[in-house]
Amino acid sequence: MTQEELIYKCRKNNREAQNELFQQYKDTLFLLSLKYCRNQVEAEDNLHDAFITIFETIKKYKNKGSFEGWMKRITIFKAIDKYNKKKPINIEINNDLLEDTTIEAETINLPLDVIMNFIQELPDQYRLVFSLYQLDNYTHKEIANMLSISESSSKSNLHRAKFILKKKITNKKSTHLNPSKYEA
Repeated sequence: MTQEELIYKCRKNNREAQNELFQQYKDTLFLLSLKYCRNQVEAEDNLHDAFITIFETIKKYKNKGSFEGWMKRITIFKAIDKYNKKKPINIEINNDLLEDTTIEAETINLPLDVIMNFIQELPDQYRLVFSLYQLDNYTHKEIANMLSISESSSKSNLHRAKFILKKKITNKKSTHLNPSKYEA
């Protein structure tokens, strides 16, 4: 079935087509959800909510632009909506107080799942800003609008997220290079 046929049948609430659409995109959208959610369970919930919205609003898709991109935006905004409902605390950090947060390319030789866990452990606002900016290429202005924060908050949250990630990566790397004398 072509993508156009799949979309057409999903608009008609055809369960078989909806299942096929889910099977085709569940992995991609789940990995996207993992970037914005605290853990795998939250990511699964977000994926579920995103597909409900996709099926409910597929009639609004105008066949312009990338269909996958349209679904990715829905998935990201579902995670952001849940975050916004928690009424986060805006945290601004003076950038002058932060040391260099550049993570050197050679530093990141850890498995992807370890790095993803580090990202998921970030405080909500840091994780969202980091993922939106670093992983999905949104601007600070766009992020500020999405999260209802100032651009300077977005920038400082990004720097703080990078700082925390750099510490975690450095600590993880040093434990691998210097195993404890108590390890067997």
